[in-house]
Amino acid sequence: MASADFRRQLAGYGLTTAHIYYRRPDHRWLLQSYVWQNYDLCPKFPELKRFLTFWKEKLEGPLHSVIVAHSGLITPAELRTVDDEYRLH
Repeated sequence: MASADFRRQLAGYGLTTAHIYYRRPDHRWLLQSYVWQNYDLCPKFPELKRFLTFWKEKLEGPLHSVIVAHSGLITPAELRTVDDEYRLH
């Protein structure tokens, strides 16, 4: 049985990293950073958008900027069928 993460990768999800800069609620002039990482679909990034919506609605530190990096971990060239199976005893 394949893991849920592996099945998501086969469905087109890739590892997405977002470096989020936000302003401190108590000192608006001070920027702080947070790194978020999850499997997400490029280029629409529904998981990241869901997290940023949560941030805006529930957290006090207003967002300043977000830098996104995405890597498709499994590419079509890496998957191939296996025609034979050999067992060593």
